[in-house]
Parts: sequence; C-alpha cells; structure tokens
Amino acid sequence: MSIQTELFGKLPHNKSAYLYTIKNINGMFIKVSNYGALLTSLVVKNLQGQYKDIVLGYDNLEDYFDNSPLFGAIVGRNINRISNAQFEIDGHIYNLIKNRGIHNIHSDKEHGFHKVLWKTTFLDENSISFSYFSPDQEQNFPGNLSVNVTYTLTNSNALIISIRAISDKTTLINISNHNYFNLSGHDSGDILNTELLINSNFFTPVDEYTIPTGEIRSVLKTPFDFTYSHKIKNDIFKNYSQLKIANGFDHNFVLNNPHIGLRKIAQAKNSNEGISMDVYSDSIGLQFYTGNNLSKIKGKNNVIYDKYSGFCLEPQYFPNSINTDNFEKPIFNPNEEFKTTVIYQFT
Repeated sequence: MSIQTELFGKLPHNKSAYLYTIKNINGMFIKVSNYGALLTSLVVKNLQGQYKDIVLGYDNLEDYFDNSPLFGAIVGRNINRISNAQFEIDGHIYNLIKNRGIHNIHSDKEHGFHKVLWKTTFLDENSISFSYFSPDQEQNFPGNLSVNVTYTLTNSNALIISIRAISDKTTLINISNHNYFNLSGHDSGDILNTELLINSNFFTPVDEYTIPTGEIRSVLKTPFDFTYSHKIKNDIFKNYSQLKIANGFDHNFVLNNPHIGLRKIAQAKNSNEGISMDVYSDSIGLQFYTGNNLSKIKGKNNVIYDKYSGFCLEPQYFPNSINTDNFEKPIFNPNEEFKTTVIYQFT
C-alpha cells in the first residue's frame, strides 16, 4: 500500500491542487484532494470481480470550483440548515449569508471549506491528513478555527474519515462530509434499489423550508422506518407530507445509543452488485438525502447525474440545533475540541 500523487490542476494565483490515491492490498482505492479536502473517487470490487467507483463527482478540478451539489465535500463550519441565517452565542447575534431564501444552508457554499486549499500531511502509507486555518469571522462565525481531516483506507476495506477542530473563542462547530454514494457505480443511474437500514427510532420532521420544526417523531408506521433493511424505492414515493416537502428524503434521523462512541448507525447494500457498506459513527444525528435536487449535472466520464443518482449519509448534529431549544447544541468553548469519526466498512 502506498500513496500516489498527481497534479489535479491549477487554482487562481497559480497555486496547485493535487490528487492523492490510496490503494489497499485488495485493489480498493480512494482519491482525495488538497483542494477542499475532497473525496473524488471510492473504488470497490463487486460480486463479479469488477471495480466500481461508487461516489459521484467530477473528472476536472475546474468543475469543483462550482460544485453546488457539494460532491465529496467536507462542509464547514456548519453543515445543513440554520434558520433565518443567524444564531446567538453569549448574547451576540451572528448573521450568516442567506443562501436558501431567508435561511442558511451549509454555511457558505461559495466560500466554504470545500473551496479552499488545505495543507497536506502524509501520515503513513494508508493515511493522509489535511489541515486548514479558518480565521475569526470567516463565513461570519466567531473564533480562529484550526481544522484537521484525516482519510484512512485499511486493508480490511474500511474508509475512515476523522475530523477535528478547535477554536480560540466559543463558537458553533458542526462539520461533516457530503459524499454521494451509488453502490451500483456512479454511472449506473438511480439509487432506488439500494437496500438501507438506519439504527434510528425517531426522525425530525421539517417545515416547508426543510428546517426541523423541533418535533421528534417516531418512525413507526411512517416511510421513515428503516429499522429493518429494505429498498429505498419502497417508501420514497409514498403519499406522506414529509416526503412531498423534500421531494424525497432529506431528513435528520435521531440515532440510537448516542454518546457511547463509535457504533453501527446504518447499512446500505446493493444485492445485485454484492456491495455492502456498514456505517459507523460517534455522531448523534444522521442526515439521509436521496439527491432530490440533482438535475442534469455532467459528472465523471461525462455521465449525467439526475434526481436520485446518489444518496448521502451525513453524520452530524441535528440541523438548526443551534436555534432549537430541545436539540443538543454544537457549541464549543475555547480550546474544547470538536471531534468526530465515520467509518464506511465494505464487504
């Protein structure tokens, strides 16, 4: 196992972005970049012995300059929604960019963590780390924030993404990845035949702007019951108001057994391909998104990504938790470390 480096392209001011390939003894490999700490490829072997790239993305660096769907992105400082694009800490109100009507989504999609050049550190032959310094008031968040993202590929076919961050001021930190998966291959069409299990008995319903209302609702007798494994297509088209609001799934699930560290939170599999992905995380919430807003996007190998071409499983704090009294808040004191790990284990 070793890490291979290649030039990905040039940024403004002639700075270079690189692609790094980590390959294990089984032939599985990932490609990541110091631009945005992006995951651009995740290649696994299927039942027929074919290698499949199972994440959506682009071939060229220039396409990631826009990347409105956030393919492969590390999203920060806050992933997901914040109502009215503002929050309060210690009596001070912080106003964010309004990029979803009067609300905010994913902090700043034009100048976020996925649009900056990160410092690269090679940890060993199967692990690479990216670090970024986000100055006080960047994206209008308080505090100088030091962020570190580490990608590790094991010989047991596990992709581990570890995120650490620390600030010199009390601040909001809720960073996660926004990878889109398609276990049949990124070029195979929709993900509706994917079989999914989520270890969650409750979800957080949303309003017309897909912001959680504060209610925590049981998944029982709803299309959100993924406590048993079944195909996404079995539920996504049901006549249920929450599905109509989002044109599919774009909701936070309240994960079982919070605050015990890493545990299995989900499983996705495609029986035809013989590819199964177990997801482990230490987070309290999981955003499940079925690519409802994808529309005629030219991706890798000139493949057109459309509605339901990929799904996201994003471990995180609950959306808009900073403004919701009964949700655990992602507020961190000076020098208090934010840390989270997600493992995607393939069998």
